[in-house]
Amino acid sequence: MKRRTFIKNSAGGALVMGLPLFSAFPSPFKETRFGAAEASFMLRRYRKMKSSKYPAYANALEMIEHFNTLGFRGAQLTMYGLDSKLAKKILKRRKELNFFMEGQIKLPKDEVDVARFDQQVQETKAMEVDIIRTVCLSGRRYENFDSKEAFQNFRSASEKSLQLAEPIMRKHKMRLAVENHKDWRTDEFLEILKNMDSEWIGVTLDTGNNLSLLEDPMEVVKALAPYAFTVHLKDMAVEEYEEGFLMSEVNLGDGFLDIQGMISVLRKYNPDIRFNLEMITRDPLKIPCLTEKYWATFDKIDARELAIFLRKIKEHKSKYALPRISDMSTDEQLALEIENNETSVLFAKKNYGFN
Repeated sequence: MKRRTFIKNSAGGALVMGLPLFSAFPSPFKETRFGAAEASFMLRRYRKMKSSKYPAYANALEMIEHFNTLGFRGAQLTMYGLDSKLAKKILKRRKELNFFMEGQIKLPKDEVDVARFDQQVQETKAMEVDIIRTVCLSGRRYENFDSKEAFQNFRSASEKSLQLAEPIMRKHKMRLAVENHKDWRTDEFLEILKNMDSEWIGVTLDTGNNLSLLEDPMEVVKALAPYAFTVHLKDMAVEEYEEGFLMSEVNLGDGFLDIQGMISVLRKYNPDIRFNLEMITRDPLKIPCLTEKYWATFDKIDARELAIFLRKIKEHKSKYALPRISDMSTDEQLALEIENNETSVLFAKKNYGFN
C-alpha cells in the first residue's frame, strides 16, 4: 500500500494529511531498550581477527549473549540462513531476556535475485523480526565512483532494487529500513523515498554518516526522521587534515553531536522507534573534500555552504587526538572494541533514559 493511501485509509487520516506517517499514530509507550548494531563489533564479527582471548563469534546466539552481558537489550543482526535448532534457541533466549531483534539483508540485484530476497525475508520474519536494515551502497560514494555518470548508474540500479523489494516487503508486512550509508545526500534520499511512497520502505537513520557528505547531522535527522524505522545512534569527532577532514565514531558523549536533541526529534515522529548503538572501533576515516575526485559525483554545492561547513569542522575540532588502533595488537584492538561499546551503553542508560 502506498504511504499516502495508507494515511487516507487510516482512522483519522483526513485530519493528518500532509503530516509524517508516524504522527498519525501517537503512542503513549516508548521503546527504551537500547540495542547494538552488528557493525559495533566489526573487528570480532567481520574481520574475525585471530585471538584466543577474544575469539570470533560462532553465531548470532553468541552475539546476543555477549551483547546482553554488556548491557544491550536488543540487536540488529543477520537473521536468515539459521539452522532450525539454532533458530529455536535464539527465539527462546530472546524471550527470556526480553531482547528485541532487527534483521539485515541485501537488496535484490535484479529480477532473478528476487527469489533469494523473498526467501531471506521469510526466514527473517520467522525469527519474529519486523524491521530489516539494508543499504544501497556497501562502500563510500566519494571512494567508489569516479564520475557523475557512474553514480547515476548506481542510483538507477538502487531505485530498481527498491522497486523489486517493495512488493516482497508489502506481501510479508515487513518494514525495510534503508540506511543513509555515505551514499545519498539528504535531498537525493528524500526524492527516492518520496518516489517509492510506500509504508514498507523507510530509513535506518544513521546520526553521523552524512558528515562525510558535508551535511549537518542534526539537519539530516530532522529531514529523515519522518521516514525512520530504526536508528544507528553514534557520536562523532572530527579534525582537519591537508585534504579535508577526518571523522571518527567516538563513545557517546565524547563527540560534538547533539544526541539528546536527535533522540527527541526521532521520538517526536515515532515514540517507539528503536535505537541501536553503532560504535565502530577503527582509525579515523578520511573525507578528502578538498580534492578533485571527491567532487566527481556531486552537483555543484554553493561555495558559501561549503565554507560554513568547513568552519564548523574547525569549530568542532576534537580537543583530543582521534582514536587510532592500527598500531595496537590484535588483543588490544578487540579489548578496546568491547570497552567502547560497554562505555557507550552505560552512558546511554545514564543520560538518555534507556534501560
